[in-house]
Amino acid sequence: MKKIINAPEKALPEALEGFTTCHGHMVRYDAAARTVLRRERKKDGRVALVSGGGSGHEPMHIGYVGRGMLDAACTGQIFTSPTPDQMLAAADAVETGGGVIFIVKNYAGDIMNFEMAVEMHHGRAMIVITDDDVALENSMCASGQGNRGVAGTLVVEKIAGAAAERGYGIDRCVEIAQQTNAATGSMAVALSSCVVPAAGTPNFLLGEDEMELGVGIHGEAGRERIKARSADDLAELFVDSILERIGTAKDDPLLLMCNGLGGSPPIELYILYNSARKILTSRGYRVERSLIGTFCSALEMAGASITLTKLDMGLLNLWDDPVETPVLRWA
Repeated sequence: MKKIINAPEKALPEALEGFTTCHGHMVRYDAAARTVLRRERKKDGRVALVSGGGSGHEPMHIGYVGRGMLDAACTGQIFTSPTPDQMLAAADAVETGGGVIFIVKNYAGDIMNFEMAVEMHHGRAMIVITDDDVALENSMCASGQGNRGVAGTLVVEKIAGAAAERGYGIDRCVEIAQQTNAATGSMAVALSSCVVPAAGTPNFLLGEDEMELGVGIHGEAGRERIKARSADDLAELFVDSILERIGTAKDDPLLLMCNGLGGSPPIELYILYNSARKILTSRGYRVERSLIGTFCSALEMAGASITLTKLDMGLLNLWDDPVETPVLRWA
């Protein structure tokens, strides 16, 4: 194992300290609760958004704390859920009287801990669960809950964050978040495993000519192990599977996101994005918005995912609303 760290047990606190020092004009760090908080507090009466999960997926979720998106992000140890106490501390810190929405990826440990935080929170709190991974559609997978929540969680956080920033009530924000999740599908492929620092060995092994199709963001097994394929072939597999979930019509505007899993360079992401876009446009679909980069990683795993979201004009306008976070920024 080769990593730029000081010691495995120091990796997370030192990374969080570095992150919040770098982006201190937008976020602040509660070291006791291991939580990243929005520096600019929302107006009184606005809905607050809290998300989180195991670390190792950076920039998710800490990179999305800021104006127009999350108010707080709780971080667990690598690939491990944060605790209910962390989530409760985060909710208490950002509550302004409009209630708190917890956005949770569909993993059993995360859901259990966030549900406990909802029960302990003194104000009104609701949960939105993201389950955009289509790789194991209609089956029980490693999450223990059904479809996993993966890179499409970013889309839910952005659109729900815009709704909260506009001053929508908690029920309306939850409705918009759930609509966005239902309209979003993702699928990934891995070319190599990652190495958790505390373990020091790869999560799984692939042959030189193998890929894991539909891999999870913790290295969980996907749909199948396949021989290496071209970007065009992979994009077609992804697009077919995702369109089946979201059921889009050809006049629906689409958001197309190509996400790196941590170890694939930008040139490969642009190639995969280009393949997916060409397939969509050749079939008569409209790609109205695009996003390319590493947004939900799995440490240094080589690979990528494609996410599609079916947008109506309401969701499109919320996506376009201003955002200012360490990772996503537009006016």
